[in-house]
Amino acid sequence: MKLHELKPTPGSQKPRKRLGRGTGSGTGKTAGRGHRGQGQRSGGNVRPGFEGGQTPYVKRLRKVGFINPNRVEFSVVNVSALNRYDEGTTVTPEMLYADRLIRKKALPIKILGNGSLDKKLTVKAHKFTASAETKITAVGGTVEVI
Repeated sequence: MKLHELKPTPGSQKPRKRLGRGTGSGTGKTAGRGHRGQGQRSGGNVRPGFEGGQTPYVKRLRKVGFINPNRVEFSVVNVSALNRYDEGTTVTPEMLYADRLIRKKALPIKILGNGSLDKKLTVKAHKFTASAETKITAVGGTVEVI
């Protein structure tokens, strides 16, 4: 097969509609826009979700729940993920970011207690769960809250 022999799969490409090219074309005169009204005018059309003046669906739905404006979102790391580091290492947020254990530098870090830890580490983070703290200290490591 050569580059000049490549062709699109049959039926994958439709010919474009030629609008306003006479009544015989099927899309002549009004070019498929209908007669009069906002949709027929150039540049005129309704915004997404507009229902012709009827109360839109989004407005008809009931409002549920409460969104806390002061919610703090954390980047979470499990204790088991810290086993990748050597004994006696000080684990910092910069290391976690460099090793792709967290995705966003800007968010504070929370260490969760899922899994087990086998190595003595000094872990620096913004928050620790109680189980994570006990697992880190149980193997002789230390916990430092930033």
